[in-house]
Amino acid sequence: MTFRTVSLVVITMAALSTGCASHPDPIIDMKGVNEATMQADWTECESYADQVVIGKGAAKGAAGGAVVGAATGAISGNADSGAGYGAIWGATRSTLKGDREKQTVFKRCMRGRGYKVLN
Repeated sequence: MTFRTVSLVVITMAALSTGCASHPDPIIDMKGVNEATMQADWTECESYADQVVIGKGAAKGAAGGAVVGAATGAISGNADSGAGYGAIWGATRSTLKGDREKQTVFKRCMRGRGYKVLN
């Protein structure tokens, strides 16, 4: 696996993971809630959550994973392959961590506005 192939795979995975996983998906107890007000609050909280930058974390995770993977691969005599797998692992891990943070920001915002977030 060449470095260019690894880079392409990492970028593709990060883009797909970010696009699919980044939308916060809370369950709100709607009892006594004004839907128009909630929609406005939802939009504002979503804009706060969008400030969590997942792409940069994925790139840093890929770089860190590549270093660890290359070192591990060097032991077995295949540093290039180890770097590739490490980059994929690092990018995926960082993307998922960023997504969790984004969801946490969104849910805290909604709770802070008085909504009962059930999940």
